[in-house]
Amino acid sequence: MTTLTALRHRDFRMLVAGTTTSALGNAITPIALAFAVLDLGGSASELGLVVAAFALAEVVTTLFGGVLGDRLPRKVMMEGSAAGSALTQLLIAASLIAGFATIPMIGVIGALNGCLAALSQPSSRAMTRLTVPEADLGSAVAVRALLQTSASTVGFALGGVLVAVVGSGWAIGVDAVTYTIAAICFSRLRVEQAAPEGERSSMLADLGEGAREVFAHTWLWLLIGQALLYHLFYGGAQSVLGPIVVGGEFGRSAWGLAMGTLMAGFVVGGVVCLRWRPRRGLFVGTALLSLTALFPLAMALSDQLWVVLLGAFLHGFGLQIFDVSWDLSIQQNVDPDKLARVYSFDVVGSFVARPAGMALTGPIATVVGFQEWLVVVGCVMGGSALLSLASRDVRHLVRQDLVQSAESGSGDPEASPAAV
Repeated sequence: MTTLTALRHRDFRMLVAGTTTSALGNAITPIALAFAVLDLGGSASELGLVVAAFALAEVVTTLFGGVLGDRLPRKVMMEGSAAGSALTQLLIAASLIAGFATIPMIGVIGALNGCLAALSQPSSRAMTRLTVPEADLGSAVAVRALLQTSASTVGFALGGVLVAVVGSGWAIGVDAVTYTIAAICFSRLRVEQAAPEGERSSMLADLGEGAREVFAHTWLWLLIGQALLYHLFYGGAQSVLGPIVVGGEFGRSAWGLAMGTLMAGFVVGGVVCLRWRPRRGLFVGTALLSLTALFPLAMALSDQLWVVLLGAFLHGFGLQIFDVSWDLSIQQNVDPDKLARVYSFDVVGSFVARPAGMALTGPIATVVGFQEWLVVVGCVMGGSALLSLASRDVRHLVRQDLVQSAESGSGDPEASPAAV
């Protein structure tokens, strides 16, 4: 199997064209939004509230997005969300360019944008399985992750440049264009999604069924809990403290460079995932997830930009290898008809505490000290990942494609350098 075999399938190409394009714009917006709030006179606490509004709206809406993604055509969910997001981003861009933007206005529109994104996110992640045959699923997961993070790498670096050269409004306008392109790509998907069998139950019953599927897999609910801690602490460190600490020490373009370097780590990790197929991929990914601690620690403890960039790179590298292993573990071990709901519980469980973390980071860091709080963040991130390895289910979950390969007599999967 070649590393890029999934790209032979037209629907997969349409899917990744849309998700990759929107990933480019979505990497620009957080940088532009942060400096837009600061330019309007916002404090660290106000910036935290703005990004928390987006995150809270996303979390609240995601569970419904998961149920709808298992009930309705996922293509329609993705298409409508992208079109709506294009309009909301265009409104924010116009308000900043024309000079009538206010911090509350940005917060409200950002919350609406979060709702739109949440409605389609479970459908988007579950769509991968509908665009390729089972044999190419591993390749599809790795390729999609690599292309999206490559686009985000460019977007983060471009975001810092655009904000410095043309301003935040025009930078967010680019995101509106990318959402429009994504909507066009999603409209061209030709996928067949089986309709739910039997009599349609209530949304609450569907949610309960999805929750039971999550708790049926110890590795699944345990690592969702780990992700909750990760985002509770890191969300504010990146969205609030990062632009202030790095931007204040090295200049605004340096924060865009740091985000671009983080995404470069994602890209390198994605390339590694194309060729490296560890039998116990979830164990390896979780161990490397502890590298994410190095970014906040570097921001806190070093006055050298190259150290911060190295921490950002290793953060992205470890997180990408974990993400690919995590996504493939879900795709291979969860019932297809519950996939969107499980992804919605993944998102909600992982991000439910993120809005609180964003809102509280500014006040807490102001009292404790920005550098001191970044040290706490790094310790929690690294320690929670390593603690998760105590679970036997995390350590011993085996990739299903390698099991099938071994059973068919194709050789020792652990010794094979073959690509995903």
